[in-house]
Formats: sequence, C-alpha cells, structure tokens
Amino acid sequence: MDRHQIASPQLSATITAEGAELCSLKASDGKELLWQAGPAWPRHAPVLFPIVGRLKGDRLRLGDDSFPLNQHGFARDSRFHWIESGPTQCHLRLEDSAETRARYPFPFRFDILYAIAEDRLDITYVIVNPGPDSLPASVGAHPAFRWPLGEGIAKEAHSLTFAEPEPAPIRRLDPDGLLAPTLFPNPLQGKNLPLNEDLFRTSAVIFEEPASRSVRYAAPGTPTLELSWEGFHELGLWMKPGADFLCIEPWYGIASARDFDGNFPTKPGLLHIPPGEEHRLSYSIRVIV
Repeated sequence: MDRHQIASPQLSATITAEGAELCSLKASDGKELLWQAGPAWPRHAPVLFPIVGRLKGDRLRLGDDSFPLNQHGFARDSRFHWIESGPTQCHLRLEDSAETRARYPFPFRFDILYAIAEDRLDITYVIVNPGPDSLPASVGAHPAFRWPLGEGIAKEAHSLTFAEPEPAPIRRLDPDGLLAPTLFPNPLQGKNLPLNEDLFRTSAVIFEEPASRSVRYAAPGTPTLELSWEGFHELGLWMKPGADFLCIEPWYGIASARDFDGNFPTKPGLLHIPPGEEHRLSYSIRVIV
C-alpha cells in the first residue's frame, strides 16, 4: 500500500509510505491546506531524521571513520512499513538496515503514528534504541502549508501568532546550510509575526529555544491553523521566495555550527537515547474554521 487516508467529520489526512509523509490535509469543505509538492519544492511535509539541517561536508564523523549523510538525513527518502492502517489512525515504521548503517552507523527503530480526532491531527515520533550503546540523533517535522491559505488573499495578510512572547534573537543559516555564527534581530511584534517573503530572502528563521509550544497561522477570511508541539527544542520557519508555501517546523536538533566538525555524538543539541529505551515527541495540527 502506497498511501492511506484517515478522517473525521471535520478533517481528512493522507499519509504515504514513502517517507511516512503527510501529503494531504483537508478541512470539511474539501479545501487543501498543505502545499502540493510543486516544482519550487517537491515535498509536502518531510520527516527529518536522523539529523536536522546539514553536517559540515555532509559527513557524519565517528572516531576515525566518516559516513556520507546529506541534509536532514534519510528518513524522508525511505520507505516505511505499515504497522497499522485504520480509519482514524495509522502507524508506520523504519528500522536500521545495511543501507542506513552505511550512512548512520547505529541501530534504531523509528515509528511514526498519525491519529485524527475531530478538528485535530496528532503526529507522534517514537525513536527506539535497540543497541548496546547510547543512540545520538536529531528529529524534526517540516510541514508546508499553503501560503496564501485562500484564493485572492495577499500573502502579507497572513501572520503567525505565538502563544508566548519570544524576545530572544533568532538564528539563521549561512548560504551553505550551516548555522550562521551571529545572532539576528527578532522580527516579532509582541507575540505576532507579520509574514512576508522578505523574511526568508536570506534563509530560514530559527527560534532556538522558544517559550511557546504553539503558534497560530491565519489571515482574515481563512481557517486558522494551530500547530502545537511537545518535546521539541527549536522552531524553524522557512519558505522559498516566490513559492506559495510556509513551513512551520518543530525540531529537536539544528544544523552544525561552522566550527563543528567533530565526533558526531558530541554535536550540540542531539538527543542521546540510552540502550533499550525510547524517546517520544509529538506535534498536532488543529484546523479552526
């Protein structure tokens, strides 16, 4: 089975086995809320694992060895197996293999669970360490929502409203995708971030330790999308200028700093999962009409 739909009376979601990716999210009126993988960016909501962002030289270093590992890791391009596919929930799994160990030399099990209830879609990531040593990893969500959310609405009419004030400076990426060493002024006005493409001319907007655990994305006359999260440390915002999407991305982990080229387990910001244990993170998308 390549894809599966789950639904409630208020919401429907379609998930594909390739990358365990959410590829459609529709309100009860049938309007699509996700970016539909156009030429500007051929994805919908990729899953980032076992890294978020880029490693220096796209190499994972472990002792005297190094392994090729491209930006955001390999989960988004891996076929997951269906564990469950019911009318309101589904469960997919990716496990280590000879192919993954050639790029990421650690045993792991990565489960993704989708569940829909009323006006909310819940997504849970479960990373399991079946190995004898600590498992270093990062994980992130990358959903791309339509921007504008409705026909005939200007992009500049949209805004993000954070649950809490976020006064701290933001981070950005250098042109090569590594974390820029400097801090940048925070663009929020109180809890509100007015949206325009100029915010993203340089790179993604990264909130390194946001106080908020939810944001609301909306414009006058459109549904409000409320994205909330648990267990993630960072929040990234990204779009490609000229394209009609906005990515709202909870992360646990971030791109390597320019001066980090060391042993992967010492990379700042990683999860470290003890042998035989698991780590859960989750986020939800609520559609308020």
